[in-house]
Amino acid sequence: MKLAIVTAYPPSKVTLTEYGYHLVKHFRLQKDITEIILITDRTDGPKDLNFEGEGCKITVKECWNFNDYTNFFKINRAIASAKPDAVLYNLQFLKFGHKKIPAALGLMLPFISKLKGIPTISLLHNILEQVDLENAGITSNTFLKKIYNFAGNVLTRFVLASDIVAVTISKYQTILEDKYQSRNVALIPHGSFETPPEPNYKLPSGPKKVMAFGKFGTYKKVEIMIEAVELIRKRSNQDIEIVIAGTDSPNTPGYLDGIKKKYAHVEQLRFTGYVAEEDVPVIFNESAVVVFPYTSTTGSSGVLHQAGSYGKAVALPNLGDLSILVKEEGYKGEFFKPENAASLADAIEHILAHDSYRKYLSKANYRAACSLPMSTITGMYIEYFKTLQLAKSKGFTLDVSLVEKELMA
Repeated sequence: MKLAIVTAYPPSKVTLTEYGYHLVKHFRLQKDITEIILITDRTDGPKDLNFEGEGCKITVKECWNFNDYTNFFKINRAIASAKPDAVLYNLQFLKFGHKKIPAALGLMLPFISKLKGIPTISLLHNILEQVDLENAGITSNTFLKKIYNFAGNVLTRFVLASDIVAVTISKYQTILEDKYQSRNVALIPHGSFETPPEPNYKLPSGPKKVMAFGKFGTYKKVEIMIEAVELIRKRSNQDIEIVIAGTDSPNTPGYLDGIKKKYAHVEQLRFTGYVAEEDVPVIFNESAVVVFPYTSTTGSSGVLHQAGSYGKAVALPNLGDLSILVKEEGYKGEFFKPENAASLADAIEHILAHDSYRKYLSKANYRAACSLPMSTITGMYIEYFKTLQLAKSKGFTLDVSLVEKELMA
């Protein structure tokens, strides 16, 4: 199978970049894949394809840019010239831009691929019905929210025109099936990017690092974490370093610079900036607690799966998709009230004050991560693609529910 993957890709700063990297990393090892056509955004530096071991051929077609009005045509041309046997879109609603027209045109691409007869799967990381438009930095205007919701319904139907739409959370599958009467929605879990050897769960000497990882400024706000650690410092002798690993969200440029100025007086506060793929294990392995300072959620959390794969205890808000993931995939953590620094301080302190409890959470999260490695997830996509190809060759409609039952068995 010659597989085209449409995604942002490192060193890109566009959303879902890291997930795109791990899709390619693991698809290249699947025996059914003969070539990957990586249809990706343009970046200043070269694409990170420095994988270990043998793998299939990877052809890179850099052809689109965030917020470019011509992405729709450029990506279509790239797919047409590549002549793939199948195409996978790695999507969320603001994948191709935060401006309305580029974002909307990008979400019409799966419909075009389906019209061309190419077996098409769209991995949809979030659905508009579950996105808090204000917290996500899109709009706080009531009238505009109605406009966005209407447009979102239309664009969701374009994505649902794919042969299969994959979602990572069961709630999303239920909503799409009930609201849109769709029968081509498959539940394919997020998966864990890496499954390193089981750690010894010991912490390095020195201050205990409390870390947040991601793109900050919209629904990920680090003020609460900084203020929570300051509360802990006032009431105990814990030696804690605050680590903020990552960059601004594309919707909130300058956010972290503002945080640096606002909290310049806070000791042991470190901003790493962009974290290259090879440095991700170091950032996680050094951390005592991974914190999720979220005010809302917009899909399955890649950071939670990463924390699990490195055997880390987590402190997370009891809301939305994070709560669902904990229940459905077996992750464990110390919950806190969203946007409540005192509650987060208690959660962090409970973990740091009792090392046996920290290790208990760490081990549970490592087990959860190992149960769904990315190699298994990409294998599930392969089976869907093979079944799609067979269905098209025989002229019948694929029953997603039957394939799903077989894969989950």
